[in-house]
Amino acid sequence: MAGMTSTARPHLNRRLAEFGTTIFAEMSALALATGSINLGQGFPDTDGPEEVREAAVRALRDGRGNQYPPGPGIPELRTAVAAHQLRRYGLAYDPDTEVLVTAGATEAIAAALLALVEPGDEVVALEPYYDSYAASIALAGGTRVPVTLRPHDGSFRLDLDELRAAVTDRTRLLLINTPHNPTGTVLTRAELAAIAELAVERDLLVVTDEVYEHLVFGDAEHVPLATFPGMRERTVSIGSAGKTFSFTGWKVGWVTAARELVTAVRSVKQFLTYVSSGPFQYAVAEALALPDSYFDDFRTDMLAKRDLLSAGLADAGFRVFRPAGTYFVTTDISPLGEKDGFAFCRALPERAGVVAIPNAVFYDHREAGAPFVRFAFCKREEVLREAAERLRAM
Repeated sequence: MAGMTSTARPHLNRRLAEFGTTIFAEMSALALATGSINLGQGFPDTDGPEEVREAAVRALRDGRGNQYPPGPGIPELRTAVAAHQLRRYGLAYDPDTEVLVTAGATEAIAAALLALVEPGDEVVALEPYYDSYAASIALAGGTRVPVTLRPHDGSFRLDLDELRAAVTDRTRLLLINTPHNPTGTVLTRAELAAIAELAVERDLLVVTDEVYEHLVFGDAEHVPLATFPGMRERTVSIGSAGKTFSFTGWKVGWVTAARELVTAVRSVKQFLTYVSSGPFQYAVAEALALPDSYFDDFRTDMLAKRDLLSAGLADAGFRVFRPAGTYFVTTDISPLGEKDGFAFCRALPERAGVVAIPNAVFYDHREAGAPFVRFAFCKREEVLREAAERLRAM
């Protein structure tokens, strides 16, 4: 009949057919509908530093960034990112050619994978992985090859032999995330050195997601892959202001890499958002110049919250994997007599008034992630205490 739309072919691109509504949207809607405490989605429930927020207001009032900013990002922010990488890690980048500002780390990941991966290329990623990794690899026409982090002595560890075995002649790129979401693992210097050796030996590109670089606890340390021999010229490093300064809604991220790699990523990014977050870029430039005391206090605050929620979860009967980084804690629900994280998380709001995320959504091997559930502790202490009490009473 005239005017009717053909249903012979699905509307959604087949490459994305396996991806429905994200688990974060589903669980956040469930939190709203039930009035539950939302420890699912990773966003703070308080704003970051007042001086950074005021810097954004000042930029708005002064008319800076209200129109299209430069495509690569404003010079002030690119310079601040380069200064941060040099000061923290001894990595020297040219702010004009080796730094690119993006609409959060999510766009940086998508633009990097779309730029560097072609149909048929294999991308080795650490499993469980942030859900946008899988979608971006699919959009690029690549094939994801998961290497699973497995529980061992209270944390999730990478099997380097399994990583080496996953690399084939079709492997184009390693996708590394440390500090690692959702497990909280921070790869050690020895593990990173082995990854670097593998990348150099097999001539692989590496995209490394380092958005939780300032959230490492105890003896753990964040060491960028780009600092290892032979890695600067083959590594795309991704950072973000949202996680470090608690302004996740601003969506300001960045890429640092060799000129040729940044040029490739920028070629894709210009057709995604083109530019974004104009006034916020000026504020983030100031935020990156905050004294070390800010970063130390931020880490100390999150460490206390980690310990508060971890203790509450343990008291409630969960097996707790205390994270070495990020602001998420992964738990095993098996001691509670449960085995299906999806069913558990969908029932938890009614049972306890708390929302969490089933880790299985981050796995290709769903059975490997079935008993694990992730909670976010980037919330006010009174909220975490109330959540712990509700879970104990469950």
